[in-house]
Amino acid sequence: MADQDNATKSAMRVIADRSRCCGYGLCAQVCPQVYKLDADGLVYLESDTVPPGLEEEAAEGAAACPSEALRVEAAE
Repeated sequence: MADQDNATKSAMRVIADRSRCCGYGLCAQVCPQVYKLDADGLVYLESDTVPPGLEEEAAEGAAACPSEALRVEAAE
């Protein structure tokens, strides 16, 4: 039960504002497991949930975005 509680507490999600994305691709370079680029080079997410163990990389990828199109926050 404690492991499940810890997993729930550490669950993170990503929010991508594609209208702000300029296609620099830094997010995908830092964390390609979370951030994907479409044919136009704009970010998209296959899932808004950050896989366990990738929280730090996902946050770094979001922070690398010069247009501030990405946000990582605790899942509700």
